[in-house]
Amino acid sequence: MLHRGRESTGGDGEPVVPMAWFYAEYIADELLRTGDLMPPTSVEFRAGRDALALTVFLSDTDGELSGIRVITQLETWLSLTAYDQPWQEWVQDRLDDLAADAAASGTGVPGPDLELAVEAWRWLRETELLAPDLNAVPGGAAAGEDEGPKVWTPAWQLGLPLGHLAIHLF
Repeated sequence: MLHRGRESTGGDGEPVVPMAWFYAEYIADELLRTGDLMPPTSVEFRAGRDALALTVFLSDTDGELSGIRVITQLETWLSLTAYDQPWQEWVQDRLDDLAADAAASGTGVPGPDLELAVEAWRWLRETELLAPDLNAVPGGAAAGEDEGPKVWTPAWQLGLPLGHLAIHLF
């Protein structure tokens, strides 16, 4: 089954359903649930789901993602979410390109898929989560999960490695 970015619910004048975004979110959710890394009700899970959904949605350059292609895209998503990749710049560039395409299409209005992707990116950038400071060296002793220094981190910086690990575990 193919999912296109601008599927309508019916005839003229009815709202457009953001199927491409919903499908990307579904894939991300399934990858994270399969990995069983965080409780699905946690903010960290949402950060991972949104980071993965953005990766899935923005890497689909043809505007359609079929169920069979999901498996073939795992390596692409792994490379995009890898630690040494400028993921945040790639996301912003792809969102800018899609917004420019929408403006050039004559409607001037981004579709609901793009609106949801932009909202997810805004949330990931502006929301900060308290996380262990992985760059700090605690006083020489091994610290437990709840011990040691913590820092406020943008949600994408926590969600991206979580999503990357979920892809590996899939």
